[in-house]
Amino acid sequence: DSAVDATAAPKVDNGVSSGHATATDATSIHREKEAMSKQRVRDSGEQFAFQAEVTRLMDIIIHSLYSNKDIFLRELISNASDALDKIRFLSLTDKSILGDGDTSNLEIKIWLDPESKVLYIRDRGIGMTKDDLIKNLGTIAKSGTSAFLEQMQKGGDMNLIGQFGVGFYSVYLVADYVEVVSKHNDDAQYIWSSTADGSFAISEDTENEPLGRGTLIKIHLKEEAQEYGTEAKLKELVQRYSEFINFPIYLQTEKEVEVPVEEPEEAVKEDEKEEEGKEDEEEEGEEKKKDWELLNDNKAIWLRKPSDVTEEEYQKFYKAVSKDYTDALTYSHFRAEGDVEFRSILYIPSVSPYDFYDKYYEKAQHGLKLYVRRVFISDDMKELIPRYLSFVKGIVDSDTLPLNVSREMLQQEAALKTIKKKVVRKVLDMIRKMAEAEVKCKEMEEKGETEDKPSEKECGQYAKFWEQFGRAIKLGIIEDTTNRNRLAKLLRFHTSKTGDQLTTLDEYIGRMKEGQKSIYYLAGTSKEEVAGSPFVEQLLRKGYEVIYFTDVLDEYVMGHLLDYDDKKFSNASKEDLKLTDKDEELKEQFKDLTKWWKKVVDDSKLQGVKVSNRLATTPCIVVTGKYGNSANMERIMRAQAFSRPGSSFTPTQRTLEINPRHPLIVALKDKLAAATEETVEESAVATARLLYETALLESGFVPDDAKAFSQRMYGVLKDTLGVDSLEVALEAEEAAEPEEAEEKAEETEEKAEETEEKKEEAEEKDEL
Repeated sequence: DSAVDATAAPKVDNGVSSGHATATDATSIHREKEAMSKQRVRDSGEQFAFQAEVTRLMDIIIHSLYSNKDIFLRELISNASDALDKIRFLSLTDKSILGDGDTSNLEIKIWLDPESKVLYIRDRGIGMTKDDLIKNLGTIAKSGTSAFLEQMQKGGDMNLIGQFGVGFYSVYLVADYVEVVSKHNDDAQYIWSSTADGSFAISEDTENEPLGRGTLIKIHLKEEAQEYGTEAKLKELVQRYSEFINFPIYLQTEKEVEVPVEEPEEAVKEDEKEEEGKEDEEEEGEEKKKDWELLNDNKAIWLRKPSDVTEEEYQKFYKAVSKDYTDALTYSHFRAEGDVEFRSILYIPSVSPYDFYDKYYEKAQHGLKLYVRRVFISDDMKELIPRYLSFVKGIVDSDTLPLNVSREMLQQEAALKTIKKKVVRKVLDMIRKMAEAEVKCKEMEEKGETEDKPSEKECGQYAKFWEQFGRAIKLGIIEDTTNRNRLAKLLRFHTSKTGDQLTTLDEYIGRMKEGQKSIYYLAGTSKEEVAGSPFVEQLLRKGYEVIYFTDVLDEYVMGHLLDYDDKKFSNASKEDLKLTDKDEELKEQFKDLTKWWKKVVDDSKLQGVKVSNRLATTPCIVVTGKYGNSANMERIMRAQAFSRPGSSFTPTQRTLEINPRHPLIVALKDKLAAATEETVEESAVATARLLYETALLESGFVPDDAKAFSQRMYGVLKDTLGVDSLEVALEAEEAAEPEEAEEKAEETEEKAEETEEKKEEAEEKDEL
């Protein structure tokens, strides 16, 4: 048998997995060498310019000093696997799509041509039409391209490229010229080619063997990337990064095999005489043969017993399914039995996806992959896991769901609802265990105990999780009514008693004062702002612990989380805060002042003025009703990114609460008592209005008339400084009428035109 020329795309018979070498004909070799000589973008091909972001991305990759160039093979194999998944899914409803013979083999093949320094990667996936080649490999900007560029500018890792959907371009880490030959069932076979110089060409393929279906990538290796032109390196990379790809990956290897050596007949007779009486021996020689070696023969990891899978294998599988390069934070491998049977491995990443909170309610969810009897069905599974947990990665493989099912039919599948319920419970159990380990570590450290203490890694896991996915838990409280209380146990926040440490609702309740019935909280933009707010003055003075909420989601969360462990939540900025029994006598003393104040402020949003029991050192504050929006919530709503143009919201009714012990309030009361309603000094009215507007600002609201507020403030300053008048004497030139200013401007313009005309006349004379 003649040796196989690696420059030719291999013809694979049905016995490929047996490891026997396969041959290619001379025509194929000729075609391949002809194609190999075309190191430039084909002049005959249709020329296209790369989309701007793609050009920038390729420029970064080509000039990158990134040392780990190995990732290119991982990304190309991952893309090939996706293409195979797509064609296998379509074949569930139409077997003819797969074709006949070799074309129907769903596999990935890799081989080398050492002589011409070309690496080949071939899959029998869905393939690409001409339009697909243009869109996917050049002109249409993907959202991931811009996002990846932003990450790289911030010092991001090139390893992340696969997560942004632009992994193909990593091939230019090792190549200076790339050809992509592709055949889709609905189109002819085309060649895409580029030297990454800002343009690419596409032409109908008349050079290569017909692929039948699928894609062949020809990678012309750079001089400095020749290490990837060895079998040993390729084998190492596949086994490191792509061990758990669900399709067979074959590498063409060259081996020396021993074959019998035939000798001339006369020499054989002489040898028989000489060796007479000796044991027969057969002479052998060596010959090089090319075989296809299967590189990923591991059984699907989720089908194995958890006790048979190592930590390293779990993390390798996570990287394969998630396209992440860091280890998962934690994972759960389980088998569900009963009416609905399925196996699953679920992972919680160490870092949240770069776009997890972007277009949260619009984008597809690509966290979990659904398989039915080892056949990939979909990775956009809104029916498999709630949106707030879509950061979870992994696979679910069901034996119960029908195999010939479409994504649309899945939405109606009752079994899927059962799977979803069990998956959510497992994910929340994983998170709960991390949270409990953190609490246990904290308690043991306070007591100085070490026996049975969780490991250092386990102690720090939940803090990492909360930093990355705390907002997802809050979104879950808003969206998931069934698991709201479970999720509330996972909340972490700062309080008036914990300093820089985060605490839990259970720990807060454990520290509550005797007789305390409510959990007090206040929301704002920062911990410092909330701690210094007048709303919490009396609460802190009386020794109550106050939760400080500083995330924009917190106000929405508290709108849905009304109580916890039979304790009601109480917003310190709302009107219904109850600290002590109302002092009716004090209320009666200030009755005239509160009634007059409401009248002179003349604000339609001011519902009333009343004596406060929450203030200690502040003269007055503005609060909202129990069911109204707080000042912080109004601020958030004004800044809403999704507010409709021209739309507005109705501000909440407000109440001015006054501090009956504050000198300013007492003085204003005395001033009002010494006069009648008709003889009240204008300064008292201005003071009342100014106090209200100052209270609005300190309470977080925005005064409706900032001009009037500033004028009143200037008036106060005038009296303080003893200034007679605030009128400014303008100089005559500054006070010139607009008409005069316009006339002067016109005169200046006319003079400039005259000067220009004289200059042109002088130039003409010079020329003559």
